[in-house]
Amino acid sequence: MDERIKKLIELTKTKFGLGNYYLKRYSIERNLTIFNETKYILSMEWFPDQVTVDEDDELNPEGTAVIEMDIHTQQFNSAIFVGGKTYADNGVTFDDLDINIITNWIEKETRLTYGKHFQLKKEEENRLLFEECIDGIAVSPGGFIDVEWDSKGQLTSFTVHGNFPSKALVNEEKYTLSLQKMEEIAKEQLQLVYFPSFEKECLIPVYAVEESYITNENRSIIPFQRMDDRGAFVDVNQILDWQTPLDEAFERKEIDWNQEITTEQAFAQEPSPDAVPISPEEEKESVQAVIDFLRKVYPDDTGKWRLHTLSRKNGYLHALLKLESQTNLVFQTKLLLVIDTTTSQVVHFMDTQDIEEMFDSFQKLGEVRVTKVDAYNKLKKEFQLKPCYVFDRKENQYLLCGAFDCHYGIHAINGEVVALNEL
Repeated sequence: MDERIKKLIELTKTKFGLGNYYLKRYSIERNLTIFNETKYILSMEWFPDQVTVDEDDELNPEGTAVIEMDIHTQQFNSAIFVGGKTYADNGVTFDDLDINIITNWIEKETRLTYGKHFQLKKEEENRLLFEECIDGIAVSPGGFIDVEWDSKGQLTSFTVHGNFPSKALVNEEKYTLSLQKMEEIAKEQLQLVYFPSFEKECLIPVYAVEESYITNENRSIIPFQRMDDRGAFVDVNQILDWQTPLDEAFERKEIDWNQEITTEQAFAQEPSPDAVPISPEEEKESVQAVIDFLRKVYPDDTGKWRLHTLSRKNGYLHALLKLESQTNLVFQTKLLLVIDTTTSQVVHFMDTQDIEEMFDSFQKLGEVRVTKVDAYNKLKKEFQLKPCYVFDRKENQYLLCGAFDCHYGIHAINGEVVALNEL
């Protein structure tokens, strides 16, 4: 074992009072932040001495300490005792369960400040859950800090997940948005969509707003989507067409997503390959690879698919495609293609076909009788607009926005207000 790893393991053992434990296994993992910074994580599993372990049992025994540490900052991302049971001796214990005491401990461990970087979201028996913030304002993608303890005040779970940006990455400004000022935008966001009902085996028409972010500065719309993607990416935004199909079968290859990370890579802080920018040549070759795939698998779909983005993931390029002409279903038809960068060929793909096939036999429920104007007037009192800092990958900045959402919709046949989570 590398001496540098030994020191980190000993530090972990001392901090969490693991004298009654032995290190069962460890590994080094590599992660990217949304800022394209490479992090190397030491992941450890400590087994209690007094627990007999069946070698055939793949589950960690109760009391196992699963701990993750950032190798360079030596900060702990998580420390979880399986089953909420700890055999730690002189580890982390809260003698006083006052919120301020625990919050001060979190600040010391994370080098973050309460109210500035995180705030209390939920308080439960033997548990505090905090959410990431920027000066008390929510962020997207969001993060959290979770702390749990047992009846003796001994730590049983601690998790830090989030980005917690520095001030340099935040575009600070005065929040000026209101629902009254963005009435036209709200009307545009209201759409007629069909929700599948498995109970009735039909598609229910509902007027609902698309969850989105409205920038505070110029009131432009940022669609709500997966915001925590990381790795190099490019917006392609190109409709794909071709003249002739390719009469070849596509051979899907199995992909090993696991990455073997060496100790030397970790301590040299070697940048992740996924952080390398996608060159114009790679983009051009990837677009052609996607077209060739479609010519094989979707030969009659020329002009029907739009390639939205290319992004690096685990050494591959991922291509995200959506049908140019979507139905009114609440689920959109998508394709995710995996491209081998050494051959510039698609080697794997995932689609939404299984989801779509579940609804093939569903019929639309009745005729739409409610107009969009009537639906808007009835629903607008349920609209929500809350300030939120949203990370803009292109600008590498957090922009102040209004998070626009509504948990209700209008049934387009009978005009009733319906809770979307009950459909």
